Formats: sequence, structure tokens, C-alpha cells
Amino acid sequence: MTGRSGSCERTTSETAVKVDIDLDGGSVSASTGIPFFDHMLDQLGRHGGFGLAVECRGDLEIDAHHTVEDVGIAIGTAFSEALGDKAGVRRFASNRVPLDEALVDVSLDLSGRPYLHYEVGFPGQKILGDPPFDPQLIEEFWRAFSVSAALTLHVESIRGANTHHIVEACFKAVARSLRDAVAVDGDAVPSTKGSL
Repeated sequence: MTGRSGSCERTTSETAVKVDIDLDGGSVSASTGIPFFDHMLDQLGRHGGFGLAVECRGDLEIDAHHTVEDVGIAIGTAFSEALGDKAGVRRFASNRVPLDEALVDVSLDLSGRPYLHYEVGFPGQKILGDPPFDPQLIEEFWRAFSVSAALTLHVESIRGANTHHIVEACFKAVARSLRDAVAVDGDAVPSTKGSL
């Protein structure tokens, strides 16, 4: 299987986003104006084994919500394009990933049916930086991604005390699960319906 790449350009009155993804590898870069979010997107690409380039100019003078959500939409759209008809992919994957005291469990299905179950609590503090990052936005990112990518995603925090560690474990766990789910393991579409 070759040519598993996709792209998305999305411009609204709130953001301008450009995403390129290659499911079979490549360099990773992210520039959103939110350093912590860029770091998480870097984790997504590197641990997912993807080539991923994300550029976004958003209305950060208001807050980070529009940027985070719209980047999720664009990555999901590009991911869906890269998957094509999903012939040969493993489809299902799950991983439990630790980061120090934090432990996060992820299961996903490249089902064609958008669904997010997100059960992640945080100690309450924002992640310091310039600007600080509100961890509540992570749920908005995964919802936008799962809807746009048309996949079923369950993310659950098992334990954790440090907000940074919990968020990063989420990104690493989803990344590893995506890496496993998109791996080529034959040539048929993995569904009794014949399509996903």
C-alpha cells in the first residue's frame, strides 16, 4: 500500500489551519502559537509514526479554544483522507500508556462511526506557559478529531496527579493506538459489510 497521505486547509473568521499527514512516516512539525499544544502535536506525530505538519494562525487574543478545536478538525480530515478505503488496516487498537504517575487507557476503532468517550480528570491547574494552556481543551481536540476522522475513540485516565503528565499520556496513548490501527495487515477492508 502506497500513498497514504492527506491534507486539509481550513480558513474561518477565527483560524487558518493547514495540515499535511503521511501515515507511513516523515518529519513532524507544529506551529500554532501555543507552545504546549505544539509539544502535544509533536508527540502525536512522533509516537504515531506519522509525517505530520501543522500550521495554524488563530484568534489567540480571545483564547485558545478555536485554535485547538480547528486543528483537531483539520488533522481528522487529513487523517481520513490518508486512510482512503481502509483496505488492509488492522482497524482496532488499544494501549495503556504511563508517564510517571499518570496512566491513560485508549481504545479505538477506525469504524467510520464518529464517537468519543472521554473520561479524564485534571487536578485543576492550567499548564503554565505563554500563553498558559487550559487542559479542558484537550477534550475539544479529541472530539473534533474523532468526528472529522470518523472513528470511535475511548480515552480514560486511570490515575494521575500532574496535569502535564496526564495530557501527554493521552496524546501518546492515542498516537500508539493510531499507529497500531493503521498498520497494514492484509489487503481486505476489515469489515463484514465490505466497507468502513
